[in-house]
Amino acid sequence: MNQSYFTEEHEFFRTSFRDFLQKEVTPHIEKWEKTGTIERFIWKKMGEMGYFGISYPEAYGGLNLDLFYMVIFLEEMQRVNSGGFAAAMWAHAYLAMTHLHKEGNHEQKEKYLTPSISGEKIGCLCITEPFGGSDVGGMRSTAVKEGSHYVLNGSKTFITNGVYSDYLIVAAKTKPELGNKGISIFVVDRDTPGIASTKLDKLGWRASDTAEISFDNVKIPVENLLGSENEGFAYIMQHFALERLIMGVNAHARSEWAIEYTIQYMKDRMAFGKSISKFQALRHQVAQMSTEVEVCKTFNYQVTKSLDEGLYVVKEATMSKLISTKIADEVAYQCLQLLGGYGYMEEYPLARLLRDSRLGPIGGGTSEILREIIAKMVIDGKEYKPAT
Repeated sequence: MNQSYFTEEHEFFRTSFRDFLQKEVTPHIEKWEKTGTIERFIWKKMGEMGYFGISYPEAYGGLNLDLFYMVIFLEEMQRVNSGGFAAAMWAHAYLAMTHLHKEGNHEQKEKYLTPSISGEKIGCLCITEPFGGSDVGGMRSTAVKEGSHYVLNGSKTFITNGVYSDYLIVAAKTKPELGNKGISIFVVDRDTPGIASTKLDKLGWRASDTAEISFDNVKIPVENLLGSENEGFAYIMQHFALERLIMGVNAHARSEWAIEYTIQYMKDRMAFGKSISKFQALRHQVAQMSTEVEVCKTFNYQVTKSLDEGLYVVKEATMSKLISTKIADEVAYQCLQLLGGYGYMEEYPLARLLRDSRLGPIGGGTSEILREIIAKMVIDGKEYKPAT
C-alpha cells in the first residue's frame, strides 16, 4: 500500500531522518522529559538538515517538497516516544510557520520564515484562550489600532512553544463588534514589552513548553499584521484542516510504534512454558489493533494526497483526527495491558506513550467539537469554503 504514496526518494528521506533522530535526539529525550526544556541546539541542527523547510519555498531556504515528506517527518518523530518533542517541532513547522507562509508578505517571510526554516527562530501559534478553546469566534483578546500600532490585550493558553519561542502568531479581535468576522492575525516578537508567559504542568507531552500567555498593552507595528485585517477567522479555519490531519498522522504513527514494541515484548516474554505471543486471546487483540491502525493510516494517506493536490479537505481531515486519535488511545491502553505490570513502570515506554496519546482527542479541536462539525456537514449539508 505504501508504494502508492511513497517513492524511493521518500524512503531515502525516511531512512536518513530516522538515523538523525536516533543519533541526535534519542540520547537527550529522557533529560528533556524531566526538565520540560528542549535544548536550543537541536532546533539549529534540525534547521541545518533542512527538516523545517521540507514544505516551504526555496526562496526562503525551504525544499518545496510534497506533503508525504511531512508525513514521514511526523511518523518518524513519533518513534522517539516523546509526544512533547514531536509537538514542539511540528507546532513550529506547521502551525506558526504555516501562517507566515500563507498570509505573510515577502518582508515578513524574510524576517521570520527564513530564520524559522534554518532553526534560528522558534515560533508558536496563539489562538486558544482560558475562556474559549474550541469556540474560536468567542475569543476575548483585542488588538486596537492606534496610529502606527495595534495595542494587544488579552491572554492565551495551552500554547505549545509558548515559553521559549522567539515570535508568536497571535489571533485577536480588531473589530469585536463583528464577532468571528472581526479577528485578525499578527506576528509578534517575543521581546515586545507587555508579554508574559507561565509554563503549565501537564499530564503528558512533558518535554514541550506549554504556556499561558498574557498580553498587557502590547504594541504591535501595523506592518506585523498577517494578511488582511478581519480575515483571521477564515485563515484559522483553513489551516485547521492541516493541523487535524497532522494529529491524525501522529496518532496512527505512535500506534504503529506501540504495536511493534508490544509484539516484540510478547515474543520475548515467556509464560507457562511458551511465548505469550502464542496465546490466542492476546494474538487476536494485536490482530484487531493492527487492522484498525492500518485502516486509519490508509485513510490518512489518502487525505494527505487530496490536500497535496490542493483540495479543501476540512471534512476528511476532521474525520482523520477524530477516528485516529480514538484508535490511538485504545491501542495505547491495550498495549500497556499486554505488558502487564511492566507496562505500568516508567522505565518501560508505554506509560509515557499512554499519557502523551491522551492529548490527541483534546488538542486541535476536541472530539466532541469534531463530531458536531462532521454532523453539520453530513446531516445539515453545511459547506466550509477556503479563505479567498
